[in-house]
Amino acid sequence: MPTLIVLSGSPSATSRTAALSEHLARRLRGDGHTVTTVRVRDLPAHALLHADATHPEIAAVAAAIAESDGVVVASPVYKAAYSGLLKTLLDLLPQFALAGKVVLPIVTGGSPAHVLAIDYALRPVLSSLGADHIVPGWFVLDQHIETAADGTAATLETRAAEALYPIVDAFSAALAARRAPVTA
Repeated sequence: MPTLIVLSGSPSATSRTAALSEHLARRLRGDGHTVTTVRVRDLPAHALLHADATHPEIAAVAAAIAESDGVVVASPVYKAAYSGLLKTLLDLLPQFALAGKVVLPIVTGGSPAHVLAIDYALRPVLSSLGADHIVPGWFVLDQHIETAADGTAATLETRAAEALYPIVDAFSAALAARRAPVTA
């Protein structure tokens, strides 16, 4: 059974990105994957801001990524790029932390003007971390994500779900294909 980690890079306590991350984690669990979700905002700020990769919580995330078959990287768009909070974590990962991983970038934002943040900001960093299979990512407009009052559950507008789910399903299939036994 493939294992994966979902990194939610939003600094907000009631985040649409975090709610969407949990929503996608549930969907991927339904496909038979073992999924761990990490809200980067819950990691120790001191360790992130002082680049302490040896801090036990940061080291645990790096180890979970190393043990995983795939990684979902989700972030809101700020200033035409992924969040600085996510950047602090990505900077602490080993140089080839994503080598051999299937990676799915997901970005949320308030305007379609930010759709290129995946290709021009996030994808190059994921590639530099050694990801050899980055599936096409997806941008979701904030207004298409309905959240519960506590910000933990997400419901997607029908058109947004119809566009996003095939991308998530392709990610799931790519994970399963990598885990499938090779027969001669």
